[in-house]
Amino acid sequence: MNDTRTLREYDRKHIWHPFTQMREWEESDPIVIVRGEGCWLIDSLGNRYLDGVGSIWTNVHGHAVPEINQAVKDQLDRIEHATLLGLANDKAAILAKRLVDIAPPGLTKVFYSDNGSTAVEIGLKMAFQYWQHKGRPEKTRFISFRNAYHGDTIGAVSVGGIDIFHAVFNPLLFKAVHAPSPYCYHCELCLEKNHADCNRECLNELERLITANANELAGLVIEPLVQGAGGMIVQPPGFLKRIRELCDRFELLMIADEVAVGFGRTGSMFACQQEGVTPDIMALSKGITGGYLPLAATMTTKEIYNAFLGEYREMKTFFHGHTFTGNPVCCAAALASLDLFEENRLIEALEPKIEYLSERLNSLSKLQHVGNVRQCGMIAGIEMVRDKTTREPYNWEERVGMQICQEAKNHGLFLRPLGNVIVVFPPLVISLEELKFLLDGIETSIINICG
Repeated sequence: MNDTRTLREYDRKHIWHPFTQMREWEESDPIVIVRGEGCWLIDSLGNRYLDGVGSIWTNVHGHAVPEINQAVKDQLDRIEHATLLGLANDKAAILAKRLVDIAPPGLTKVFYSDNGSTAVEIGLKMAFQYWQHKGRPEKTRFISFRNAYHGDTIGAVSVGGIDIFHAVFNPLLFKAVHAPSPYCYHCELCLEKNHADCNRECLNELERLITANANELAGLVIEPLVQGAGGMIVQPPGFLKRIRELCDRFELLMIADEVAVGFGRTGSMFACQQEGVTPDIMALSKGITGGYLPLAATMTTKEIYNAFLGEYREMKTFFHGHTFTGNPVCCAAALASLDLFEENRLIEALEPKIEYLSERLNSLSKLQHVGNVRQCGMIAGIEMVRDKTTREPYNWEERVGMQICQEAKNHGLFLRPLGNVIVVFPPLVISLEELKFLLDGIETSIINICG
């Protein structure tokens, strides 16, 4: 086996990392992960790091899970891949049925792809083409939210709303309508009044924008309950239900991006279920295989599916596909993951962990440079500020969040921030003891860096 020095050299010389300034990376000595064990990552030197971000929001049951490992091995002994173009396969069919059984009622059709961006992209194209088939060709635009992140393909970026990620690509994008974020910690309204006023104003502005553009709008895209990459921004209770009502009133298809929040992360299997909402289209990925393999699903209703049925000459077919659509190895991992949800009663087991996380976040909120903490289920964001009284933020160029995450490595943690927001997003199977280790390490790292 190559030694750590060689592996680092290969990485620096040949790999272009995502969301990374490579000049800085080339000057670093990266941790080289070679093994996983439960909630822990183990590097080439034998050091152990608690995976505090679930390998970027994907991991559910931990690493190297025997049951999922065996399911993948068994499937590889049968067949590795068979196209869904002109064929069916057993694992894709069984998984589709399982997803329909656990999804919000009415979502009965599954279109497979391989990552969250494509799941959203498919939803946008479905919504657009649906209205064409319904004789409403003017409904071609989408409304979404500022601070939203829906992926990195061009359509997904078009409905995104984070300038630092998206602005450079503006010449390539279609023009969406962007509504105010449902919860904006540093906006003037919040500073002058309170968050309840801010949320009310956001909904009022959303309704105004929909009213002004309703004839052109094909759909509304939302991350239910939590805007992830925007800073773990948690929506107020009832917000999602209000969105469903607006979509119904103005004839918009509601597209729920559950890529990050699905599969137990918010405390229910899907975030939409917490407010009894069924979207018209729901995008899934990340946790669908327990974090094992790339797989995505875009779920929709029979009403939308039926609009694409017709004679071949009518050209109503949904002309979209991916080479590895419904890959049976990925589907086998997803089925094993769903089995573990049931066998371990994982959703029910989250309650004490969510409660403990809430208690610790409340304690952390009292630290001198913690301006705000946000939580929804097993998702949390700890926002760092220069001045707690005025809520003056650190400049993003100061990279205080990254400094804290670098310090956390010294305390046996792997974390990845969103600007100056420290993200807490561990595997759902994390024990209370491990959760304590995680929060203790975060607290120590914040104090060591910020005082």
